[in-house]
Amino acid sequence: MDYQELLQKEYQIHPEVLALMRQAEAELKEAFDQIAETAAYNQAKVLSAFRRHRISEQHLGLTTGYGYDDVGRDTLDAVYADVFGAEAALVRHSIVSGTHALSVCLFGVLRPGDVMLSVTGHPYDTLEEVIGIRGEGNGSLADWGVSYREVALLPDGSPDLAAIRKAITPEVKLIEIQRSKGYDWRKSLLISDIRAICECAKAVNPDIICMVDNCYGEFAERQEPCQAGADLVVGSLIKNPGGGLALTGAYIAGKKNLIEQVSYRLTSPGIGAEVGASLGMNRSMYQGFFLAPHTVAESMKTALLTAKMLELLGYEVCPASDDARGDIIQAVKLGSAQKLCAFCEGIQAGSPVDSYVTPEPWDMPGYENQVIMAAGTFVSGASIEISADGPLRKPYIAYMQGGLTYESGKLAVLCAVSRMMENGSAEK
Repeated sequence: MDYQELLQKEYQIHPEVLALMRQAEAELKEAFDQIAETAAYNQAKVLSAFRRHRISEQHLGLTTGYGYDDVGRDTLDAVYADVFGAEAALVRHSIVSGTHALSVCLFGVLRPGDVMLSVTGHPYDTLEEVIGIRGEGNGSLADWGVSYREVALLPDGSPDLAAIRKAITPEVKLIEIQRSKGYDWRKSLLISDIRAICECAKAVNPDIICMVDNCYGEFAERQEPCQAGADLVVGSLIKNPGGGLALTGAYIAGKKNLIEQVSYRLTSPGIGAEVGASLGMNRSMYQGFFLAPHTVAESMKTALLTAKMLELLGYEVCPASDDARGDIIQAVKLGSAQKLCAFCEGIQAGSPVDSYVTPEPWDMPGYENQVIMAAGTFVSGASIEISADGPLRKPYIAYMQGGLTYESGKLAVLCAVSRMMENGSAEK
């Protein structure tokens, strides 16, 4: 039995879908080669940091209780700071998500009377209640006297530098840059975009804090936001930098004085980063970070295949298959709830865990609309593995990300397109 026969027998992949896949892969060869070159560069960068910090078995052990003098925890902080071009970092399994990490940063550095300015338009759904633009009396920044403003992106998705300059008044202490598209229809930001924003903001106020939500963007390019002028950078370990092995957690990297302030919010003033038992998590966080450049490359190849196959079927995708990419997310404008659900059902069917489950829309905490989410993952919610989701609102966009291996990611995409075909909705 050959590969095609196996896919047809075990996964009911339509021959037309396999033909579409072969055409897409042939047209993507050059783009795949470029992804491999970036992965090789980033892998060498990570390995060099491991070598410089002399990582050994002692760093992979565990501590309990207060976690004083946890050499593994403290050195992992240093490795992250080294790789990301930052002065310091916090890498903690006790930070439960990217939103939690962003919240810790915002409450750590902002004070009553300060203004937070989002320069990439409306923030991701889960930040709305943190900021206080949704919800009331919940301990948000607004409740603590921190104001919020935003600057929309230009129609082509690029930052509006002129509007940013105008919006930075003396009371604006921090600008927030969301690298990924979230649940918007736009290209995710490139490092060059982040550099332009930071340079623009610093020209107006050299002391302004530039904070980047880097979720889904780590290792997509050869540089990270701190190397482009960012003061604080945040990401989740069950996305790119965890490499599919981290069980939970997030990181915060940036300027040393800001990381200290943030650490006081994470634990308490005067204690900061000096405590926090690793509880045996160090090994998976080190190994996951080591694997991350390769894993991100596999995910980006999966995203490219998705873009090309859906383009060939006539769908609008973002980014396009020939666009530069700033993260691992691939959006597809499907146009109906039926198509969105069929796509997510296929991704779930091609996953290694809970493949027999049919995802259904639900009222997901932190989101205004019902969300359908396919995530058959070893680590719950780990979108770096393979996942697809989207809010049930027009124009019904599926947001797909992940693929621990290209081979497994490709299979999930084949299942998604086949499931759409079964529902009579594959072609535009």
